[in-house]
Amino acid sequence: MKSIPVILENASTNWGGYAPDLPGCIATGETIEETLVRLKEAIHLHLELMIEEGEEIPEVLASEFSLDVQIAAG
Repeated sequence: MKSIPVILENASTNWGGYAPDLPGCIATGETIEETLVRLKEAIHLHLELMIEEGEEIPEVLASEFSLDVQIAAG
């Protein structure tokens, strides 16, 4: 099993997600949960296709970090 970092973004009417280490591997959903399920399926299919095509599975390069940033009131 391999852990693949993903990014989720709120698009005001739905959610979008992608895997930075797998260009073109994206999914959308109405909720975070739905988006994660669809993204997991998309990643699985993306990797299966890469294997079928004889492509090398990329090394995971993305890392997850959150930064707390203080914003001065203007």
